[in-house]
Amino acid sequence: MAAVELRARRVGPVQTSGSPREDPLSQGTKSGRQEQESADGAACSVQVQPGTFWLTRIVLLRSIAFIYFVAFSVAYHQNRQLLGEKGLLPGKLYLQKIQHYAGGRVGLEAFSYAPTILWLLDWSDMDAHVDNIALLGMGLSLFVLLAGCANMIIMLLLWIFYHSLVNLGQIWYSFGWESQLLETGFLGIFMCPVLTLRTIPCHTPPSKIVIWSFRWLIFRIMLGAGLIKIRGDRCWKDLTCMNYHYETQPVPNPIAYYMHRSPWWFHSFEVLTNHFIELIVPFFLFIGRRMCVIHGILQILFQVLLIISGNLSFLNWLTIVPSIACFDDSNLAFLFGSRQGGVKDQVSKIQAKEALGQKPPTHYGAFIRRVLNISFGVLIAYLSLPVIVNLLSSKQMMNTSFNPLRIVNTYGAFGSITKERTEVIIQGTMSQDPHDPSALWEEYDFKCKPGDLKRRPCIISPYHYRLDWLMWFAAFQTYEQNEWLIHLAGRLLTNDSLILSLMAHNPFENRGAPRWIRGEHYRYKFSRPSGNHAAEGKWWIRKRIGAYFPPVNVKGLKKYFKERDWPIHETQ
Repeated sequence: MAAVELRARRVGPVQTSGSPREDPLSQGTKSGRQEQESADGAACSVQVQPGTFWLTRIVLLRSIAFIYFVAFSVAYHQNRQLLGEKGLLPGKLYLQKIQHYAGGRVGLEAFSYAPTILWLLDWSDMDAHVDNIALLGMGLSLFVLLAGCANMIIMLLLWIFYHSLVNLGQIWYSFGWESQLLETGFLGIFMCPVLTLRTIPCHTPPSKIVIWSFRWLIFRIMLGAGLIKIRGDRCWKDLTCMNYHYETQPVPNPIAYYMHRSPWWFHSFEVLTNHFIELIVPFFLFIGRRMCVIHGILQILFQVLLIISGNLSFLNWLTIVPSIACFDDSNLAFLFGSRQGGVKDQVSKIQAKEALGQKPPTHYGAFIRRVLNISFGVLIAYLSLPVIVNLLSSKQMMNTSFNPLRIVNTYGAFGSITKERTEVIIQGTMSQDPHDPSALWEEYDFKCKPGDLKRRPCIISPYHYRLDWLMWFAAFQTYEQNEWLIHLAGRLLTNDSLILSLMAHNPFENRGAPRWIRGEHYRYKFSRPSGNHAAEGKWWIRKRIGAYFPPVNVKGLKKYFKERDWPIHETQ
């Protein structure tokens, strides 16, 4: 027995399951694991306090960059056809007319009428200029979108580039979302440091003046939209506008097809909800932080519903952007990871230092920045005066700018609702005689606008087809008010590949150009989802109203084109 005990002592202490023996290597591994678990626990416990807007700035910049990227993408794919050397409304001719009006000089008068950097460039290759501006805009906006940071120089360049396209764009760029993007982009310039490219530039905290400028923007957008409705079409007071909207909006989508058939009481509820969101909710901005957050949530949800039920370009996506300014860092922290050294962790540390009274040392640049922010606020306040007067006026104008740089604008949408949908259908024929009853007229299809009765309504938002959108307006006007339509007809007569790139279907592809083109006017309605037409695969039913513009041919258009300096070519 003693010998056994002696051998046990020589071997070492007896190990039990409750107290295992650990060698130095396993102890080091355990220690490292404990440190890692401690670090992970600390990361998960990163807390961000309310009252600052570091994370808000990142989300705002990325959101603005996303809209810019879409807008410049639309420009790159369509501007050459619409505004280029051989565009439907050539930008070069437009600038020449402005220059002539300004006394033949490219001076302050010409620049104030159409602020664009194209005044400084050689117009001999307008196609290259509009393409290069769009490509530069796409590149810069993609960088900001991916990096989540920018400086004033990048945001200023984006603003200048898009301004240059908008002021060249004529009727193609004549809608409210263009001015809204320019105003939003202008505010974005002052969100950033001058030169620094850091996600969290510690010495340049987001200015609350700029945050409130974004809030002031969403307030004006929504209140202006609500007031223009109340002062406009009677159906907004009768609660019947939504009976028509889904069917008659510019570019419906498949959801609109089904929403149109909702019961009358649901449409009335939609109108009441619209009035609440646009006329009451905007004032939540001024009733404390909690109500401001509720405002932001309601406005974003409202815009999402509009995105789901229609193709209104990037308008609703853009309107979400200023609503983001309703949220501070504590509201948006869930969008960011909690790893050590990440942006959320950096913000938490900045807040902790500020809580202890440890603020970054004041320097000359900070003083200049403070002066710049105050000057910015004064500018916005001053430019808002005519906008406020317009909001209060019984003769309110919507989507209007009171300054050439479109820094502060008026907004509004659907002040009147069309009760019937009409469409211009472009047709061509190879027949020698357009008046021959046996002539076969074949239809062109556009990318998205209704035409083919069996084609499903498209889903393109936030992308935008500018020609399709203008065709909707042309349908309740005359071709004399839309001369570009005759230009379009002339280009189709020559099978112009540039213009045909804007179309979804050319019935004369690989067959030679048509001899005649005409425009027919139709009334369109949604088919009933469970009706006979839907069973035949038809989304639409239509009835002819009459001729929109008479048959035209190349020979007959030569004089018309020459008077407007539009080139016309023989069949391609």
